[in-house]
Amino acid sequence: MPIYQIQHVTKYEYDRPVKESCNEIKIYPFSCAEQEVIKHELHIAGNPYVQEFIDYWGNKTGLFNVLPLHGELIIESRLTIRTTAPDDLEVNFISTWDELKSEVKKSFQLIETSVVDTIENHQAIQDIINSVNPLEKPVAQVVQECSSYIFNNFKYIKGITDVETTVDEILNVKAGVCQDFAHLLLQILRTLKIPSRYVSGYICPNKNGMRGEGATHAWVEAYIPQNGWAGIDPTNNIWVTNNHVKLAVGKHFTDCTPIKGTFKGLGKQHLSVFVSIGYEDGKIFQDVNNINMEFTPTIKKDITPTDLLIQQKQQQQ
Repeated sequence: MPIYQIQHVTKYEYDRPVKESCNEIKIYPFSCAEQEVIKHELHIAGNPYVQEFIDYWGNKTGLFNVLPLHGELIIESRLTIRTTAPDDLEVNFISTWDELKSEVKKSFQLIETSVVDTIENHQAIQDIINSVNPLEKPVAQVVQECSSYIFNNFKYIKGITDVETTVDEILNVKAGVCQDFAHLLLQILRTLKIPSRYVSGYICPNKNGMRGEGATHAWVEAYIPQNGWAGIDPTNNIWVTNNHVKLAVGKHFTDCTPIKGTFKGLGKQHLSVFVSIGYEDGKIFQDVNNINMEFTPTIKKDITPTDLLIQQKQQQQ
């Protein structure tokens, strides 16, 4: 059962002073049997009072205001946590679709998380489902094969998507990052009427080549009959075990956003996110992500495979 020391620093910088910054944070570890919190410290510039509560999805959430004029806002989380899941997740690979229907109809939240979103290119989702051929297969096997399809047919390329990228755009370019692959898998599973939810957190595999290590990460939890929620990571095509630390769950990314808020003022903001993961053997993995706050579309519908190949090579340099 590994122990991780995780530092997560979010920094907003403004080109002129702003005031009345009202924020919601979901950077607390999720309360579940698979992880044990040893220590958690939260530091916010200006030391504002933080009102804490549990939201609809079971996420610990904080609300705070920074009223005076300020030129930056820094939110730091320091977490020491032990993951207690087994090295190999025991997923029920014999449960049937009839069992799924029977269990789903007893829970409003399972019904809610099996409702599919409306997109333009629904046929592309159906084509993926047809290639998996879910008939006569156990539910867990179908979930695994849908994850494998994304892993094998979509390229992992940083910087070509943002928080507002749609499933249609991901289908168009066949590339993205963990958040995009999670949303795509949600669309596929919900089309199959499998309850599924978005998960935010960290991936901590100690430099073994997994995508997304040392940064905030996203994956999916699918509901498996006679098993409950089981995490699956389409970015790495693995079932989630003790290398993942969970922060929040929800129907979409917007239910799990680590930090969001508003402020008064004319200042433009720059956002940077720093994540450091320390392992028991003394190794440290760090990642800094400078995020575009202008919210201009990153993906263009006329992007070509050659453009993607160039961008992928740039990411590898």
